Amino acid sequence: MSKRRVFDIDFPEADTPAAEPPAEPAVEHRRGPMASAISENAAALEERKTVEASIRAENDRLAHEHVRLKKAGLITDLIPLDAIRADKLTRDRKQGRDEDLDELKASIRDVGLSNPIRVEQVGEGVFELVQGFRRLSAFQELFDETGDERFARIPAGLMAHGEELELLYRRMVDENLVRRDISFAEMAELARGYVADPETSAQDADQALTALFGSVSRQKRSYIKHFMALLDAIGSHLKFPEAIPRALGLMLEKRLMSEDGAAAKVRAALAAALVTTPEAELAVLREQASPQPSARKPSEPKPKGVAKTTFRQDVKGGTVRCAASEGRIEMRIARDFSNVDRHRLEEAVKAFFRELDG
Repeated sequence: MSKRRVFDIDFPEADTPAAEPPAEPAVEHRRGPMASAISENAAALEERKTVEASIRAENDRLAHEHVRLKKAGLITDLIPLDAIRADKLTRDRKQGRDEDLDELKASIRDVGLSNPIRVEQVGEGVFELVQGFRRLSAFQELFDETGDERFARIPAGLMAHGEELELLYRRMVDENLVRRDISFAEMAELARGYVADPETSAQDADQALTALFGSVSRQKRSYIKHFMALLDAIGSHLKFPEAIPRALGLMLEKRLMSEDGAAAKVRAALAAALVTTPEAELAVLREQASPQPSARKPSEPKPKGVAKTTFRQDVKGGTVRCAASEGRIEMRIARDFSNVDRHRLEEAVKAFFRELDG
């Protein structure tokens, strides 16, 4: 009989807890490459939206500030002279050249232009003058005389396009009113131009005066209105209307409005005198200011500048109007003498005096 092999097996006590199985290692849940890319892209888009919103807000602020400054004419640029037009507004331009322009030109040469003109852009590279006709004229003369490129462009404040014409006129008038020497004739010319402009709403002198000179006294507006009537009657024959003082202008206007045919008489007197200076023209106007101008005494000398002898002479190129007075002789004809050779002019003058002295 075979032997049985006995194995000893140790069983745990009943109250001894069973050993816990070892904990499984933690598994890290990783996103796939596609999920990571989508998440990162979404964050970038959100950040970009925030940045773009900030940029738009800043651009809007700058745009509003630009418009505000432009309306105030505080944005300046250097504008070519040939890009500026000056025909939108009727201006108080003097007959002939403004003698005060030389002083302004000297100042511009020395220190530059301290007060830019104001313009409104009316097209691509085209600007309309709103304020600064004398400054623009000074720059044009300086450029014509010197050819210096620094005078080819003028500092200009750029005004917002589309302002009402009435406001543009008012700006121009306000600029002129700060001049201490602006005359009643110049103010009257501004008002006449305002009435004549078909784009304004003014139908008569009163409406023009209210629109342009509403800030001045009623008495001053009345004086301007009298000068408007004066210019309507004889303005086409006046060379120096800005020189007429208030009292003389009112006297003249009174005669013109109260006496039949007076305007024609004054115009004829101005045409016959062929005056060449403001003083000479004022002398003629003083003679015509009373209803019956008194004749000058034989011993009383003619005012300086008034022609003593006048006549017309037909020549090959047309008719010459001639006027002679003390220290002066004047010949007028529709011909440009600026392109005549200087030596030929000199010989012609010598021949003229040889004939006189012959």
